[in-house]
Amino acid sequence: QVQLVESGGGLVQPGGSLRLSCTVSGTIFGIYMAWYRQAPGEQRELVARITTGSTTNYSDSVKGRFTISRDNVKGAVYLQMDSLKPEDTAVYYCNNYRSPWYWGQGTQVTVSS
Repeated sequence: QVQLVESGGGLVQPGGSLRLSCTVSGTIFGIYMAWYRQAPGEQRELVARITTGSTTNYSDSVKGRFTISRDNVKGAVYLQMDSLKPEDTAVYYCNNYRSPWYWGQGTQVTVSS
């Protein structure tokens, strides 16, 4: 069973930055990966995705502020988040975009002054 471990979240002021990491217990070679988030009382939403060839796609709400990347050798996916806004507050998760594995615990991101 593949395990996902997200880390790097925290409390940050508006306009600040965070870099999230996701480590996968199995290989991510050939796996289309994505980051999602879920705010309190909201459904989980797709934030960014990255193909095996590192082509990226972003939701309109984060485009230009977030950057997804991957390291196939390390089995890791990253999310660089800049110019953070209060509405970015959520628990962030990574997963296999096409065939989701069991979800990890996620990492809490709180943007507040």
